[in-house]
Amino acid sequence: MFKKIRAISIIGMSLVIFSAGIVCAETRPMKDQAGRIVDVPVSPNRVVSLAPSITEIIYDLKCEDRLKGATTYSDFPKAAQKLPKVGSYVYLDLEKIVSLKPDLCIGIKDGNPKAIVMRLESLGIPVYAVNPRSIDSIQSTVLEIGELLQASEKARHMVGEMESRIDYIRQLTATAKNQPRVFFQIGISPIVSAGSDTFIHELIEMAGGINLAQSYISYPRFSIEEVVVAAPDIMIITSMAREKVFDQIMAKWKQWPNIPAVKNDRIFLVDSNLFDRPTPRLIEGLEVLLQIIHPELNFKPVNF
Repeated sequence: MFKKIRAISIIGMSLVIFSAGIVCAETRPMKDQAGRIVDVPVSPNRVVSLAPSITEIIYDLKCEDRLKGATTYSDFPKAAQKLPKVGSYVYLDLEKIVSLKPDLCIGIKDGNPKAIVMRLESLGIPVYAVNPRSIDSIQSTVLEIGELLQASEKARHMVGEMESRIDYIRQLTATAKNQPRVFFQIGISPIVSAGSDTFIHELIEMAGGINLAQSYISYPRFSIEEVVVAAPDIMIITSMAREKVFDQIMAKWKQWPNIPAVKNDRIFLVDSNLFDRPTPRLIEGLEVLLQIIHPELNFKPVNF
Protein backbone atom coordinates (compact mmCIF):
# COMPACT_ATOMS: atom_id res chain seq x y z
CA MET A 1 0.00 0.00 0.00
CA PHE A 2 2.81 2.41 0.88
CA LYS A 3 4.46 1.86 -2.48
CA LYS A 4 1.20 2.61 -4.29
CA ILE A 5 0.59 5.82 -2.33
CA ARG A 6 4.18 6.95 -2.95
CA ALA A 7 3.81 6.25 -6.68
CA ILE A 8 0.61 8.33 -6.84
CA SER A 9 2.36 11.14 -4.93
CA ILE A 10 5.27 11.12 -7.35
CA ILE A 11 2.98 11.10 -10.37
CA GLY A 12 1.16 14.06 -8.90
CA MET A 13 4.39 15.96 -8.45
CA SER A 14 5.41 15.18 -12.01
CA LEU A 15 2.21 16.76 -13.28
CA VAL A 16 2.95 19.89 -11.25
CA ILE A 17 6.41 20.07 -12.76
CA PHE A 18 5.16 19.74 -16.32
CA SER A 19 2.32 22.21 -15.76
CA ALA A 20 4.83 24.72 -14.37
CA GLY A 21 6.73 24.52 -17.64
CA ILE A 22 10.06 23.76 -15.98
CA VAL A 23 11.07 21.31 -18.68
CA CYS A 24 10.08 23.57 -21.56
CA ALA A 25 13.26 25.66 -21.54
CA GLU A 26 15.56 25.61 -24.57
CA THR A 27 17.86 22.59 -24.40
CA ARG A 28 20.95 21.23 -26.10
CA PRO A 29 22.41 17.70 -26.21
CA MET A 30 25.62 17.03 -24.26
CA LYS A 31 27.44 13.74 -23.76
CA ASP A 32 28.10 13.15 -20.07
CA GLN A 33 30.88 11.11 -18.45
CA ALA A 34 28.63 8.06 -18.32
CA GLY A 35 28.56 8.13 -22.13
CA ARG A 36 24.92 9.22 -22.31
CA ILE A 37 23.48 12.00 -24.46
CA VAL A 38 21.58 14.28 -22.10
CA ASP A 39 19.35 17.16 -23.19
CA VAL A 40 20.37 19.92 -20.79
CA PRO A 41 19.06 23.49 -20.51
CA VAL A 42 21.06 26.03 -22.47
CA SER A 43 20.96 28.26 -19.39
CA PRO A 44 20.09 26.25 -16.27
CA ASN A 45 18.83 28.38 -13.40
CA ARG A 46 17.75 25.80 -10.84
CA VAL A 47 20.53 23.27 -10.32
CA VAL A 48 20.61 20.51 -7.71
CA SER A 49 24.00 18.97 -6.90
CA LEU A 50 23.95 15.25 -6.12
CA ALA A 51 27.41 15.03 -4.51
CA PRO A 52 29.55 17.23 -2.22
CA SER A 53 32.37 17.44 -4.78
CA ILE A 54 29.97 18.82 -7.38
CA THR A 55 28.70 21.42 -4.93
CA GLU A 56 32.26 22.54 -4.23
CA ILE A 57 33.11 22.85 -7.92
CA ILE A 58 29.98 24.92 -8.57
CA TYR A 59 31.06 27.33 -5.82
CA ASP A 60 34.59 27.41 -7.27
CA LEU A 61 33.05 28.47 -10.58
CA LYS A 62 31.15 31.30 -8.82
CA CYS A 63 27.86 29.80 -9.99
CA GLU A 64 26.32 29.22 -6.58
CA ASP A 65 23.41 31.53 -7.45
CA ARG A 66 22.13 28.73 -9.72
CA LEU A 67 22.42 26.11 -6.97
CA LYS A 68 19.09 25.36 -5.27
CA GLY A 69 19.90 22.16 -3.39
CA ALA A 70 22.75 19.84 -2.46
CA THR A 71 23.48 16.59 -0.64
CA THR A 72 23.77 16.26 3.13
CA TYR A 73 27.55 16.44 3.44
CA SER A 74 28.00 19.40 1.10
CA ASP A 75 29.81 21.42 3.76
CA PHE A 76 32.46 23.29 1.75
CA PRO A 77 32.55 26.16 1.38
CA LYS A 78 30.75 27.05 4.59
CA ALA A 79 27.93 28.79 2.70
CA ALA A 80 26.97 25.44 1.15
CA GLN A 81 25.79 24.22 4.55
CA LYS A 82 22.76 26.52 4.25
CA LEU A 83 21.49 24.97 1.02
CA PRO A 84 18.35 22.78 1.13
CA LYS A 85 19.50 19.16 1.54
CA VAL A 86 18.34 16.28 -0.67
CA GLY A 87 19.75 13.33 1.28
CA SER A 88 23.21 11.79 0.97
CA TYR A 89 24.57 11.12 -2.50
CA VAL A 90 23.99 7.39 -1.95
CA TYR A 91 20.51 7.78 -0.43
CA LEU A 92 18.88 10.58 -2.38
CA ASP A 93 15.48 11.95 -1.35
CA LEU A 94 13.52 11.92 -4.61
CA GLU A 95 10.56 13.92 -3.34
CA LYS A 96 12.80 16.62 -1.88
CA ILE A 97 14.69 16.94 -5.17
CA VAL A 98 11.47 17.24 -7.14
CA SER A 99 10.07 19.82 -4.70
CA LEU A 100 13.00 22.13 -5.51
CA LYS A 101 11.84 22.21 -9.17
CA PRO A 102 15.32 21.77 -10.70
CA ASP A 103 15.88 22.25 -14.39
CA LEU A 104 19.15 20.29 -14.07
CA CYS A 105 20.69 17.82 -11.64
CA ILE A 106 24.42 17.10 -11.75
CA GLY A 107 25.32 13.71 -10.36
CA ILE A 108 28.11 11.18 -9.87
CA LYS A 109 28.28 8.12 -12.15
CA ASP A 110 29.62 5.81 -9.45
CA GLY A 111 27.69 6.73 -6.34
CA ASN A 112 24.21 8.05 -7.08
CA PRO A 113 21.58 5.28 -7.21
CA LYS A 114 20.65 4.51 -10.79
CA ALA A 115 16.97 3.99 -9.94
CA ILE A 116 16.64 7.53 -8.59
CA VAL A 117 18.43 8.99 -11.60
CA MET A 118 16.11 7.12 -13.96
CA ARG A 119 13.06 8.28 -12.00
CA LEU A 120 14.19 11.91 -12.15
CA GLU A 121 14.65 11.65 -15.89
CA SER A 122 11.24 10.04 -16.29
CA LEU A 123 9.84 13.15 -14.59
CA GLY A 124 11.52 15.35 -17.16
CA ILE A 125 14.45 16.42 -14.96
CA PRO A 126 17.77 15.93 -16.79
CA VAL A 127 20.63 14.38 -14.82
CA TYR A 128 24.13 15.02 -16.14
CA ALA A 129 26.64 12.52 -14.70
CA VAL A 130 30.33 13.14 -14.06
CA ASN A 131 32.93 10.55 -13.08
CA PRO A 132 36.00 12.23 -11.53
CA ARG A 133 38.38 9.37 -10.65
CA SER A 134 41.76 10.94 -11.47
CA ILE A 135 43.38 14.37 -11.71
CA ASP A 136 42.74 14.45 -15.47
CA SER A 137 39.08 13.52 -15.05
CA ILE A 138 38.67 16.11 -12.28
CA GLN A 139 39.91 18.71 -14.74
CA SER A 140 37.47 17.41 -17.36
CA THR A 141 34.69 17.59 -14.78
CA VAL A 142 35.48 21.22 -14.00
CA LEU A 143 35.43 22.08 -17.72
CA GLU A 144 32.16 20.24 -18.33
CA ILE A 145 30.37 21.75 -15.35
CA GLY A 146 31.71 25.12 -16.49
CA GLU A 147 30.18 24.54 -19.91
CA LEU A 148 26.88 23.43 -18.39
CA LEU A 149 26.66 26.58 -16.27
CA GLN A 150 27.97 29.06 -18.86
CA ALA A 151 31.19 29.54 -16.92
CA SER A 152 33.67 28.07 -19.40
CA GLU A 153 36.20 30.90 -19.08
CA LYS A 154 36.36 30.54 -15.29
CA ALA A 155 36.62 26.75 -15.65
CA ARG A 156 39.54 27.04 -18.09
CA HIS A 157 41.30 29.39 -15.68
CA MET A 158 40.84 26.93 -12.81
CA VAL A 159 42.19 24.03 -14.86
CA GLY A 160 45.12 26.13 -16.05
CA GLU A 161 45.99 26.96 -12.44
CA MET A 162 45.81 23.27 -11.50
CA GLU A 163 48.13 22.36 -14.37
CA SER A 164 50.65 25.06 -13.46
CA ARG A 165 50.81 23.93 -9.84
CA ILE A 166 51.22 20.30 -10.91
CA ASP A 167 53.95 21.19 -13.41
CA TYR A 168 55.87 23.07 -10.72
CA ILE A 169 55.73 20.06 -8.40
CA ARG A 170 56.86 17.73 -11.16
CA GLN A 171 59.85 19.99 -11.79
CA LEU A 172 60.75 19.84 -8.10
CA THR A 173 60.36 16.07 -7.75
CA ALA A 174 62.50 15.52 -10.86
CA THR A 175 65.44 16.82 -8.78
CA ALA A 176 64.78 14.51 -5.82
CA LYS A 177 67.49 11.98 -5.02
CA ASN A 178 65.20 9.31 -3.60
CA GLN A 179 61.61 8.05 -3.49
CA PRO A 180 60.46 7.38 0.07
CA ARG A 181 58.08 4.49 0.67
CA VAL A 182 54.76 5.92 1.83
CA PHE A 183 51.89 4.27 3.71
CA PHE A 184 48.74 6.38 3.52
CA GLN A 185 46.33 5.41 6.28
CA ILE A 186 42.67 6.41 5.98
CA GLY A 187 40.93 6.49 9.35
CA ILE A 188 41.92 4.57 12.45
CA SER A 189 40.13 1.25 12.63
CA PRO A 190 40.15 -0.68 10.42
CA ILE A 191 43.43 0.35 8.80
CA VAL A 192 42.57 1.28 5.22
CA SER A 193 44.88 2.56 2.51
CA ALA A 194 44.55 3.78 -1.10
CA GLY A 195 45.19 1.44 -4.02
CA SER A 196 46.45 2.12 -7.52
CA ASP A 197 43.10 3.23 -8.97
CA THR A 198 42.61 6.14 -6.55
CA PHE A 199 43.56 9.78 -6.83
CA ILE A 200 45.44 9.47 -3.50
CA HIS A 201 47.80 7.02 -5.22
CA GLU A 202 48.21 9.48 -8.07
CA LEU A 203 49.02 12.30 -5.63
CA ILE A 204 51.63 10.22 -3.78
CA GLU A 205 53.41 9.43 -7.06
CA MET A 206 53.23 13.06 -8.23
CA ALA A 207 54.74 14.12 -4.90
CA GLY A 208 57.72 11.83 -5.44
CA GLY A 209 56.79 8.93 -3.20
CA ILE A 210 56.14 5.19 -3.61
CA ASN A 211 52.68 4.10 -2.53
CA LEU A 212 53.01 0.90 -0.53
CA ALA A 213 49.41 -0.03 -1.41
CA GLN A 214 49.94 0.28 -5.16
CA SER A 215 49.60 -3.46 -5.78
CA TYR A 216 45.99 -3.27 -4.65
CA ILE A 217 42.94 -1.58 -6.15
CA SER A 218 40.39 0.69 -4.49
CA TYR A 219 40.79 0.90 -0.71
CA PRO A 220 42.35 -2.28 0.75
CA ARG A 221 42.47 -3.12 4.44
CA PHE A 222 45.75 -3.84 6.21
CA SER A 223 46.61 -5.56 9.46
CA ILE A 224 49.18 -4.02 11.79
CA GLU A 225 51.54 -6.87 10.94
CA GLU A 226 51.29 -6.12 7.21
CA VAL A 227 52.21 -2.48 7.81
CA VAL A 228 55.16 -3.53 9.97
CA VAL A 229 56.42 -5.85 7.23
CA ALA A 230 55.94 -3.14 4.57
CA ALA A 231 58.31 -0.92 6.60
CA PRO A 232 57.18 2.51 5.36
CA ASP A 233 59.63 5.39 5.46
CA ILE A 234 56.71 7.78 5.92
CA MET A 235 53.25 7.25 7.36
CA ILE A 236 50.51 9.74 6.47
CA ILE A 237 47.25 9.46 8.35
CA THR A 238 43.97 11.14 7.49
CA SER A 239 41.06 11.17 9.89
CA MET A 240 37.83 13.12 10.21
CA ALA A 241 38.63 13.52 13.92
CA ARG A 242 42.12 14.84 13.16
CA GLU A 243 43.96 16.20 16.23
CA LYS A 244 41.63 14.48 18.71
CA VAL A 245 42.99 11.08 17.76
CA PHE A 246 46.56 11.89 16.73
CA ASP A 247 48.07 11.10 20.16
CA GLN A 248 46.16 7.83 20.18
CA ILE A 249 47.44 6.87 16.73
CA MET A 250 51.01 7.85 17.58
CA ALA A 251 50.96 5.79 20.75
CA LYS A 252 49.70 2.81 18.79
CA TRP A 253 52.41 2.94 16.12
CA LYS A 254 55.23 3.68 18.59
CA GLN A 255 54.79 0.14 19.82
CA TRP A 256 56.61 -0.81 16.60
CA PRO A 257 59.92 1.13 16.78
CA ASN A 258 61.48 -0.88 13.95
CA ILE A 259 59.20 0.73 11.38
CA PRO A 260 61.42 3.38 9.70
CA ALA A 261 58.65 6.01 9.88
CA VAL A 262 58.36 5.46 13.64
CA LYS A 263 62.09 5.31 14.21
CA ASN A 264 62.68 8.56 12.31
CA ASP A 265 59.60 10.36 13.61
CA ARG A 266 57.99 10.63 10.18
CA ILE A 267 54.35 10.03 11.03
CA PHE A 268 52.06 12.84 9.91
CA LEU A 269 48.37 13.66 10.35
CA VAL A 270 46.80 15.51 7.42
CA ASP A 271 43.49 17.26 6.81
CA SER A 272 41.11 14.67 5.38
CA ASN A 273 39.21 17.41 3.52
CA LEU A 274 42.17 17.82 1.14
CA PHE A 275 42.12 14.15 0.10
CA ASP A 276 38.52 12.93 0.36
CA ARG A 277 36.84 14.71 -2.54
CA PRO A 278 37.65 14.88 -6.26
CA THR A 279 37.84 18.67 -6.57
CA PRO A 280 40.58 21.22 -7.37
CA ARG A 281 41.41 21.23 -3.63
CA LEU A 282 43.26 17.96 -4.22
CA ILE A 283 46.11 20.11 -5.53
CA GLU A 284 46.41 21.59 -2.04
CA GLY A 285 46.65 18.00 -0.84
CA LEU A 286 49.38 17.36 -3.42
CA GLU A 287 51.36 20.33 -2.12
CA VAL A 288 50.99 19.06 1.45
CA LEU A 289 52.27 15.62 0.40
CA LEU A 290 55.26 17.12 -1.39
CA GLN A 291 56.34 19.03 1.73
CA ILE A 292 56.01 15.87 3.83
CA ILE A 293 57.71 13.49 1.40
CA HIS A 294 60.43 15.84 0.16
CA PRO A 295 60.96 18.68 2.67
CA GLU A 296 64.47 19.14 1.26
CA LEU A 297 63.05 20.49 -2.03
CA ASN A 298 62.03 23.82 -0.42
CA PHE A 299 58.57 24.05 -1.93
CA LYS A 300 57.23 27.59 -2.34
CA PRO A 301 53.54 28.18 -3.19
CA VAL A 302 52.87 29.43 -6.70
CA ASN A 303 51.06 32.76 -6.79
CA PHE A 304 48.31 33.37 -9.33
